[in-house]
Amino acid sequence: MRSYLASLGVVGVVSACLVSGSAFASSVGMSGHSGKQGSSLTCASCHTGGGGSPTVTIQGPTTLAPGATGNYTFIVRGGPASGAGFNVAVSDNGGTLNAGPGSTKMSGELTHNGIRAFSNGEARFDFTLVAPSTPGTVTLYGAGNSVNQNGTEQGDASATTTLQVTVGSSTGGGGGDEGGDDEGGGCAAAGGVPLVGAALMLLGTRLRRRRQAP
Repeated sequence: MRSYLASLGVVGVVSACLVSGSAFASSVGMSGHSGKQGSSLTCASCHTGGGGSPTVTIQGPTTLAPGATGNYTFIVRGGPASGAGFNVAVSDNGGTLNAGPGSTKMSGELTHNGIRAFSNGEARFDFTLVAPSTPGTVTLYGAGNSVNQNGTEQGDASATTTLQVTVGSSTGGGGGDEGGDDEGGGCAAAGGVPLVGAALMLLGTRLRRRRQAP
């Protein structure tokens, strides 16, 4: 009897977690579903069955100076389009993410703290990235939901995207060296002009002497 009651208790707890998880995911978002942890860990692991897939993009600078702050926007378009949510993460070698209005930071990642309404056919989430102090390339991972707000995950649709950000300049020194070589070549070519003129003058002098000779 005790074993049976214990089993019922476990089922009840699991069911409660699933229900709570669904409510949590549809209202205030989750971390760990941006696609950074793998293609199976995205919003699509819960939100399925939408009439059409949305498109999601990350807009913002693709180059940043070390330690600089860049302004970015995660955009959801299409799908059921009654509301939207998102999850954005940065690669392990990337700097620090900071949430914008209507978003929150959770386990180092960003997500919505309430369903965002569509406006002019899209839902936008602003955030910032503080670049690491050392040069390199970091990746922003993003997953977005377009939801129908029917109280369940059914009928929603999601998509993922990435954006690579180069931190620091590339090979600026190499370009300077090449410029120096070009200038050296130009000087050598310019220096050759007086030599040609001198040779022509000498040739002209010899021709005049020959004409004057008896």
